[in-house]
Amino acid sequence: MITWLQDDQDPLPDTSTALPADSDAPGLLAAGGQLSPQRLREAYSHGIFPWYGEGQPVLWWSPDPRMVLQTARFKPSRSLRKTLARFIRSPGCAIRIDSAFPQVIGACAGSIRDGQQGTWIVPEMIQAYCRWHELGAVHSVETWIDGELAGGLYGVNLGRMFFGESMFARRSDASKIALAALVCFCRSNAIAAIDCQQNTAHLASLGAAEMARGEFERHLRATVDLQPPADWSYHPVMWQQLAGPQIETTRPEDPGQ
Repeated sequence: MITWLQDDQDPLPDTSTALPADSDAPGLLAAGGQLSPQRLREAYSHGIFPWYGEGQPVLWWSPDPRMVLQTARFKPSRSLRKTLARFIRSPGCAIRIDSAFPQVIGACAGSIRDGQQGTWIVPEMIQAYCRWHELGAVHSVETWIDGELAGGLYGVNLGRMFFGESMFARRSDASKIALAALVCFCRSNAIAAIDCQQNTAHLASLGAAEMARGEFERHLRATVDLQPPADWSYHPVMWQQLAGPQIETTRPEDPGQ
């Protein structure tokens, strides 16, 4: 039986009480309460996140296992490497962080997902994460092409941990480019893992893998209370974190070419 939360004063239950894998809602831990920044920080610090639809109370989840991308194990495909090389070397192509957060979360909410009807990024959640963004804990990584927002993602940063939430693309591979940039940013700032929540074939193809809940929570205890990155801006030199076959990390007009 899941716990019902009346307000933010009710503590979240221990994650070991989440519904098991063989239940109708594996990982469901609690319901109710509000999406205040204080509650969200408490939840994410313990590996818990909200996920629900229109007309439902807030539902809190702690799946076991957890899909996690170790940033050192990110493995872009050959075709993505070619796409990244073109993007990096093309004038008019840029990665920005936090320059259009409301647009990014709005685009994520409006994206059609295979096998889903509607969106889990309901208006209440958009308002809550925009407020948390204003307080400095939520960030967007954006792919810009010729002055237009072509794709991106958003997620939560606590200490030296990043929790990915959602992504969107208006042009081919634009969300993958944003993810590659996030990996570069994380590698440059000693963030070793990106939480991906649920297992998908797409994430697995990029190097993400399942992690037992206990191991994931141990990683959180070691990272979420560390000092977070002070500078949330993307510097082109960060692309060097992906240097390898088919990726040239400087543009022809850059100094040193």
